[in-house]
Amino acid sequence: MNDPDLGKAWLETLEHQRRLSCHTLANYSRAVGLLFKLKEDAALRDLEAAQIRRFVARLHAAGLSGRTLALTLSAWRGLYHWLARHRGFPANPVQGVRAPKSPRHLPKALSVEQVQQLLEAPAPDVPAAVRDRAMFELLYSSGLRLGELVGLDADDGRLDLKQAEVTVTGKGSKTRTVPVGSRAREALRDWLSTRAQLAAPEERALFVGTRGRRITPGMVQARLRAWAKRQGLGATVHPHMLRHSFASHVLQSSQDLRAVQEMLGHASISTTQVYTHLDFQALAKVYDTAHPRARRK
Repeated sequence: MNDPDLGKAWLETLEHQRRLSCHTLANYSRAVGLLFKLKEDAALRDLEAAQIRRFVARLHAAGLSGRTLALTLSAWRGLYHWLARHRGFPANPVQGVRAPKSPRHLPKALSVEQVQQLLEAPAPDVPAAVRDRAMFELLYSSGLRLGELVGLDADDGRLDLKQAEVTVTGKGSKTRTVPVGSRAREALRDWLSTRAQLAAPEERALFVGTRGRRITPGMVQARLRAWAKRQGLGATVHPHMLRHSFASHVLQSSQDLRAVQEMLGHASISTTQVYTHLDFQALAKVYDTAHPRARRK
């Protein structure tokens, strides 16, 4: 097999055997495309660690962040691991190559008031608006990832409004069940009673687009931007910000880091701990405003 066929075979393996999300598969596909572009006429079998390091340096100079490069290297490493195991490649030239570190930015979250402003906004009584409200309420209520939201089906029992819970499959094909709040359940019932007006016959997806098929991540992002802009929140609001807001607000109220980790589906609690920094920022702001010896004259 030539190099493009090898790359395609690996991606098909990820899709059918590991059952990765569409979003993750798209990221891996882009990473493989970058590798093929950088190596030019060189063969995958002949690449060495020094060349991989030069590729990383070129991408970093072109503006890719350390986090993006780390994800890219992870994809390349996985490709070569598969090639060594299934195609007899002698070594993994990506092993040991590390991405440059980037400053860690805290995730952006909306305040409780901003979320209320967004979700309680008046909207036209049309199926698309009913769907949008249900999607956004569910994202915030349960801390779902965008891929988990668009992957939900209407008829598989994973969304159980009587039990007030939803079961999703997230990163690494890990399944978790999370609560669904009362506002989200109300919005979802409204959408389920309206869904037939938009959904194509026999379409299983819970949320559908204008053509009646499963809604795309891009459309969810565009609809949320439009809602946020209409409410004066700016056009930078994105679905993952509702997940960040869910985590930050639950942690601020409960102080239960382990519970938030479980609901977010984080493999490591260190990933969840970033939200404690968001909480501290909020406390520090209150302190600066309220403490008589902290206020600037």
